[in-house]
Amino acid sequence: MRAEEILVGLDPEQQEAVRAIRGPVCVIAGAGTGKTRVITHRIAYAIAAGVTDQSKTLALTFTARAAGEMRARLRGLGVPNAAARTFHAAALKQLMYFWPYSFGGAFPKLLTSKAGFMSEAMGRSDTFLAPGATTLREISSEIEWAKAGEFAPDQYAESAIAAARTLRIPNGKSDRENFAEIAKVYDAYETLKQQERVIDFEDVLLLTVGMLEEDRAVRERIRDQYRYFTVDEYQDVSPLQQRLLNLWLGNREDICVVGDAAQTIYSFAGATSSFLLGFTGRFPEAKVVRLTRGYRSTPEIIQIANQVLSQSASHSDQQLVSMNTHGANFELESFNTSSAEVAHVGSRIAELDLKSVSVAILARTNQQLDLFERDLAARGIETQLKSAERFFDRVDVRDAMRVIRSASVIPQDENWLRDLESVLRPFGDADYIRALMSLAQSMHADGAPSMRAYLRELEDRAEQNNPPALPGVVLSTLHAAKGLEWDHVFLVGVNDGLLPFTSGSSDATLAPATFEEERRLFYVGLTRAKRQIHLSTSGSPSPFLAGLIPA
Repeated sequence: MRAEEILVGLDPEQQEAVRAIRGPVCVIAGAGTGKTRVITHRIAYAIAAGVTDQSKTLALTFTARAAGEMRARLRGLGVPNAAARTFHAAALKQLMYFWPYSFGGAFPKLLTSKAGFMSEAMGRSDTFLAPGATTLREISSEIEWAKAGEFAPDQYAESAIAAARTLRIPNGKSDRENFAEIAKVYDAYETLKQQERVIDFEDVLLLTVGMLEEDRAVRERIRDQYRYFTVDEYQDVSPLQQRLLNLWLGNREDICVVGDAAQTIYSFAGATSSFLLGFTGRFPEAKVVRLTRGYRSTPEIIQIANQVLSQSASHSDQQLVSMNTHGANFELESFNTSSAEVAHVGSRIAELDLKSVSVAILARTNQQLDLFERDLAARGIETQLKSAERFFDRVDVRDAMRVIRSASVIPQDENWLRDLESVLRPFGDADYIRALMSLAQSMHADGAPSMRAYLRELEDRAEQNNPPALPGVVLSTLHAAKGLEWDHVFLVGVNDGLLPFTSGSSDATLAPATFEEERRLFYVGLTRAKRQIHLSTSGSPSPFLAGLIPA
C-alpha cells in the first residue's frame, strides 16, 4: 500500500502516531482507542516510506493472541513478513538458533509445566510447606516473579519482603516465614533443573540475556537482523524483559512503545509501569502521542470507567471520550447469597440473543466461575472457559487440520470457502468446527486467496497458541480478559474481599499499591464491554462501587 492509503480512516491522534516513524516514540493508548491499529499502520507506513524494511522490524507483545492479531493485520496492509512475537517467542527463536555457537551441545528440554519439578523440589528442600495445589501455585508464581526481577534464591526472601509481597498459603504461618521456605524450594528447583538438563520459560529470557551480553558476535548478528522495534503493552514489561530489550536495541533509538499505565495489572508477576512512565526521562527527545478517543465502548460504559479511574491518585487525569452512539446504562444488582446472584446472571444471559451478541462473565478468581458454568449448562447455554484445554492440542482439531492440509493441495477457485465447508461437513456442528469456519469466513471476506493461505494461518496460530474464537458465553478471570472485548460483560462478585482481593491473605489490609492495582483491574474489566456492563454483588459491596452514577 502507498503511504497515504495507510492513513485513511485514522483519527488525527492516530495519524500523528503513525506518521511518527522515527524513534523514539511513546504512544499512551487508553482502553479501546485502537492501539493495535496504530501499531500495525505505523509499521506499514514506515516500510512504505522507506524508513525500514519489513525483514528488519520486530513487534513485541505479551500474548500469542495479540501477536497473531498483529501479523494478520500486517498481512492485510501488504506487510506479510514483518515479525510480531511475544518476548518469550522471540527470545526462544534466537536462543535455539544460536545455542550450538554460544553454548554447544543439544538444546535442553523446555519445561512447559512446573508442577512435577516443583513437587520434587519441595521433597528435596526439607520445607514445612505442604504440596497442595494452592501452595504449589503460590510457589510457582513467586519463583516466576523472582526470576522476572532477576532475584536469585538467596535474594528472594528479602526482596519479597521489600516489595511487600503477600502470600495466600493456608498454613497459619506468617508471610516472612513462608518466604524463607519458598527460597529453599526455589534453590532446590534450580538445582533439579540443572541436573535434569531442562529449562523453564523464565530461563529462556535469562539465557538469551546472558548469551547476548557474553557473545559479541551473536549480539551483533541479532542487532543487524532487527533494527526497528515496537513494544505493545509496555506497561507490563518486567526488569528482565527490559534488559533483553536494551540488548536488542543497543544504542539505536528506533523504538516505539505503546501502553497505558492505568491498565497495569500484572505487578504480582514482576511487571512494572516504571519503564513506560520513565520513557521520556531516558529519551528526552521522544515524541509522545496520547490516544483518548474510545471506539470500543458506549459513552455510558466510558463514563463509569472514567469515574472509577478518577478515584485513583495516580491516574485521575486519564479520561477517555467515547466515539460511539449512546447505549444502555450499567446494571448494578445486589444479592444476599452467591446462588441468588448466579441465578440472576443466568436468567439475564438467557434473555439475550446469543447468536447476535458476544457475552462474557468476568470474575476475580477461577473458583467463582464454577457456579456460573453449572447454571448456564443447566439452561442449555454453551460456555467456554479461558483456562480450558489448549485448542490446537485437541485430537479432533488436529484431525480436522489434517483433512484441511490434504484438501489444500487440490487446485481451487476463489470460492475455496465452499470447498472447506464440504471438507469439514463430516465433523458435524461441533464448537471447534464453528470456530474454524468463522475464521475461514472472516479471512475469505478479507480476500484470502486460497485454502492454502487459510491453512498457513491455522498453522501459524497453532505454533503461537492463538486459537480462533470459540462459540458460547466466555467465563474468564479479570486478568485473563485483558486485551479482549465482548458486547455484554457480566462482572460478578464485585464484593469487598474479592475486589479488591484479600481472602486468604495472612494480612487482610492491602498495601496502597496493591489496592490501586485492584482498582486498575476493575477498570480493565469495565472497559472490556462494548454495549453494556452488568455488575453484581453477593456480599458487602466493593469500595470501588462507591460513587458510581449512571449516565
